[in-house]
Amino acid sequence: MAATITLSILLLLTAGAGWFYLRLNGNITTFGADGVSQDRPGEGAGGSNVLVIGSDSRSGDNSKLGGGEGDVGRSDTAFLLHVYGDNKHAVAVSFPRDTLVDIPSCKLPDGGWTKPRTNVMFNVAFTVGETAKGNPACAQNTVEKLTGLRVDHTVVVDFAGFSKITAAIGGVPVCLPKNVYEGELNPNLGRQGKIIFAKGPQTVAGQQALDYVRVRHGIGDGSDIGRIKRQQAFLSSLVKKVKSQGFSPSTLLPLANAATESLTVDPGLGSANKLLSFAMSMKDIDLHNTKFVTMPWRYQGARVAIVHPQADELWAALRADRTVDGKDASGKPPARAAAASPDAARAGAGQTVRADNSPHLRGVGGPPPRPATPPRATPRGGGGARDARRPGLRCGHKRQRLQRHRRQGAGRPRGR
Repeated sequence: MAATITLSILLLLTAGAGWFYLRLNGNITTFGADGVSQDRPGEGAGGSNVLVIGSDSRSGDNSKLGGGEGDVGRSDTAFLLHVYGDNKHAVAVSFPRDTLVDIPSCKLPDGGWTKPRTNVMFNVAFTVGETAKGNPACAQNTVEKLTGLRVDHTVVVDFAGFSKITAAIGGVPVCLPKNVYEGELNPNLGRQGKIIFAKGPQTVAGQQALDYVRVRHGIGDGSDIGRIKRQQAFLSSLVKKVKSQGFSPSTLLPLANAATESLTVDPGLGSANKLLSFAMSMKDIDLHNTKFVTMPWRYQGARVAIVHPQADELWAALRADRTVDGKDASGKPPARAAAASPDAARAGAGQTVRADNSPHLRGVGGPPPRPATPPRATPRGGGGARDARRPGLRCGHKRQRLQRHRRQGAGRPRGR
């Protein structure tokens, strides 16, 4: 997301330097459109949908950064970015990798097509065909079938590209609530190992930034859902860092190079000109108007199930180009705006639904599930927005600021 949001600035600046513009053009890799299903949802009321996938293949430069096993492209991170029609609001909806979904027929490298599959994990779609590049078209087909939303563009970012982007901007500020050790990043290590992240605020870049967004154990509850929340906050911090640095070519040119080298995109974004046109539609989006939410879910054994009707209401709100709090963001005059129900939009958007017995369902050989209990809904969209604005607040900053004010005799600080 950060790469696409900032490309408008990057490409505008580099357009004047013809040689560099051509270099960026040559960096971009596309995947074949022939794998995209012919049976697709229709257009929504407005806005555009971009599927963003993080690949952890060990092929090429990724092998130095600790990707997945072998050379098969895999993905533990995926979200659908909906850019509203007013070009001022956006929402990113994350898909838990273990979500049980139906995968439609997908094209294989040899030209054949798979049979549809039911009740399989979401991240399996990207591995269909077992190639190093993964199968973005199959992942796109799966998201369209799951959501009923037409995906306008698909972007894949690999490990090496993510590492280069964070290094190009001089790192991203994060804060750790406790020390994190090697054995928590790699549970197969068999020992605690040395500290890889010390407790407290710090700036991470390159390999360290990659480790921060990948680690599950040692931070939070150790689940993939907990990691999603941290990744959402990290993306917010990354975008905020890029915008805070201004339009200096010395900063933006390396970032433009790193961003375009890291992307595999659909043919609709397959040139610098196409990327520029798309990115320009996102240049006015402010972080305060950007939400990070997770698809409504609950645990089902060791896997994750979609919760209905909350999920259906979320997709309906996006199709109607309404924000997660039910407001019309189409940018059209009121008489022409989509007439989706605000109540329906509020009901499902930005919620995470969990079963009450979820603590007993996290491991594949764990205790058997208790009798099913009604799912409990907890709002999550607002939390993502708060993290976007002040990503480090949960790491003792407030307490440290209070102590500093008391030492200075200022009493209790106001606000926040």
